[in-house]
Amino acid sequence: MSLKEQILADMKTAMREKNASQLESIRMLRAAIQRVEVDDRTELDDAQVLAIVEKQIKQSKDAINQFKQGERLDLAEKEQIHVDNLIVYLPEQLSDEEVAAAVDAAVRETGADSMKDMGKVMGLLKSQLQGKADMGAVSGIIKSKLSA
Repeated sequence: MSLKEQILADMKTAMREKNASQLESIRMLRAAIQRVEVDDRTELDDAQVLAIVEKQIKQSKDAINQFKQGERLDLAEKEQIHVDNLIVYLPEQLSDEEVAAAVDAAVRETGADSMKDMGKVMGLLKSQLQGKADMGAVSGIIKSKLSA
């Protein structure tokens, strides 16, 4: 079952169970997927759908930070529920040790030795770790390895 089919099945289940928060999150996700498909006139594969899920989660996490700074904890809580509803579509996240090992391997494989080579390392890791790790954190680890 593709990721899009899983999302559709979960939406139907949420409708049957009258789970309003989950249904709202899934509908927002499906709208984002359909928007990209219509704009690009293409059918998205699982990797592209996964990228949209990650983008939605990142936007919600950013909104949570903004709401907390504005002392709007009610809205921050609503966004956190949205994140919790979407995070189930991500593959199992790698541990910090696994991410560090992948970065070390990519640095060795690309022969990177300075910050100029960061793009090479990031390009290699993006395909391997997409959806399995926070790419912002991966970027930070690469920077610390290459600047040392």
